[in-house]
Amino acid sequence: MNIWFDISNSPHINMFYALISQLEHEGHTIFITSRPLANTIALLDQKDMLHHVVGKHYGKRLLGKVLGYPIRVIQLWHYLKDKKIDVAVSQSSFHSPLAAQLLGIPSIYTNDNEHALGNLPSFISATKILLPERFNLTGLSKFSIIRRKISYYPGVKEGIYLWRMSKSNKLRDISIKPSFLKLYIRPEPSTAQYYNGKQNFLDELINELSSTFNIFILPRSQEQAHHYLSNVFKNISVAEKPISFEEIANDCDLFIGAGGSMTRELAMIGIPTISVYQGELLEVDKVLIENNLMLHANTISSKDVISLSQQLPLVNHENTLMAKGKLAYDLLYNTIINTNKRVTA
Repeated sequence: MNIWFDISNSPHINMFYALISQLEHEGHTIFITSRPLANTIALLDQKDMLHHVVGKHYGKRLLGKVLGYPIRVIQLWHYLKDKKIDVAVSQSSFHSPLAAQLLGIPSIYTNDNEHALGNLPSFISATKILLPERFNLTGLSKFSIIRRKISYYPGVKEGIYLWRMSKSNKLRDISIKPSFLKLYIRPEPSTAQYYNGKQNFLDELINELSSTFNIFILPRSQEQAHHYLSNVFKNISVAEKPISFEEIANDCDLFIGAGGSMTRELAMIGIPTISVYQGELLEVDKVLIENNLMLHANTISSKDVISLSQQLPLVNHENTLMAKGKLAYDLLYNTIINTNKRVTA
């Protein structure tokens, strides 16, 4: 089969990396398209994943996204029209299902963010939809024409790829804590359509904590990197190049995330994690909180962080959600393999 993955944001790389490797090993031909958002291009290159950049990111404003949407869809169609693709696969790429429809091929669409406005056109265009078991359908998404396309996978998206770690020895023993903890911080997703919270709201907290922790900032963009490299901040380190998840996981003692997949990833593998996401929590975040894998606070003081760093439970990364992740991976793999090939164009 010729299988197309549209990897349009950096979290999708971890999600699909092992799956793509397995499919290639089995003899399938993989086509990857990408776009320059966050660290996507650099991380794909870092993992030696051959990809073709199509289009660009049109910024946070809804008008820019709406105007840019059909442009990238047409660009994808133009690039792929002679590639004889059999099936399209994507995680929260709103462009992929419609481009696949124009190409006359079936598409598999997954998303774990029920607040993403692009879900509706993607649900309508996609052939099959895979959602986490706690995903809340809203509005038009409840119509039977959409509901009959949906399959629900157990657990959360991060389990689809992190389940392998429950059987590996890659991660260090997190029960051994150094006296001077390494605190990794992931700022807010400032360019995301769904994010309506404050910008740079962690600045004061970071400066207050810099005398207590070794702080490493993981910016989402060059603009964020420049911000944290300014003279406003002292005694912190800023990742100017993408760092692999494995490197972060093996070095991080405490993680503070303002939203996104990375926060859930670190929580899943047992790193003490505090979410400071400012918007309405996703159902998948609530699952982690309910399983005592993550704490959440809209506002938090340096005193609170220091106190929590001494109290946060250490969790064995062989948890229930990891076991569900293997089942979710198998469902995604089988859905791809068993999807009918080209349909009427």
